Amino acid sequence: MSNEKTIAFVYAHPDDETFGCSYLIRQIADEGGKAVLLTATRGDAGKTGRLGEMTREQLAARRDQELAKAAEILGISVVEQLGLPDGKLKEADPAMLREKIADFLWRHQAEVVVTFPEDGLSGHPDHIVIHHAVNDVVFGGQAPTVQKLYYNQLGSYTSDHSSVLRMAAGNRWEAKRQALAAHESQIWSVERVFGVLGPQVPPHHQFESFELIWERGERYPQKNEQSIYDGLV
Repeated sequence: MSNEKTIAFVYAHPDDETFGCSYLIRQIADEGGKAVLLTATRGDAGKTGRLGEMTREQLAARRDQELAKAAEILGISVVEQLGLPDGKLKEADPAMLREKIADFLWRHQAEVVVTFPEDGLSGHPDHIVIHHAVNDVVFGGQAPTVQKLYYNQLGSYTSDHSSVLRMAAGNRWEAKRQALAAHESQIWSVERVFGVLGPQVPPHHQFESFELIWERGERYPQKNEQSIYDGLV
């Protein structure tokens, strides 16, 4: 199967894409599609795991390397970073952030966007800023190539008002495991969520799920989707 559509992932920090979207990204790459990633910060306010003390500049450089390695494992075609202050996205100019996101989506002619839900999954303020910025761009018509918007979804794989696309691990856990391990500075967060990484899929991570929020002007469409490509024109 080959599909040349472009799916854009817009997140706050290096590793957000790996935690929530590895199965989906690897499937896109395996099927000939194009996954592109925009990350707002370099993650330099985070912890360093077992790597020891680092300056913010050292951690930023390290996380750049980790993201590049994870992207290669997952098959991400393009990685772009805005380099905004980590942990301080609430202080960023909202118009500037919207402009940067819209420009990224336009330049890559993205047909689908995937980003955080309203609570940012973890409640992280940076995640929530990105959620609202992407919403404003897509709902406000600033991304004319985009046909569909999805949020990461955790838990029941169902929604009271929209469709949920469920992505099984299948044979893609190994890619996710390797990509998670590539984010070495974040190993404590990785192990808190996934446990010690091994060859078996962790029991609560057999699936990734994505709620379809918007499709060509319609909010919360009710569909029975088998693929993120369903319904694209």
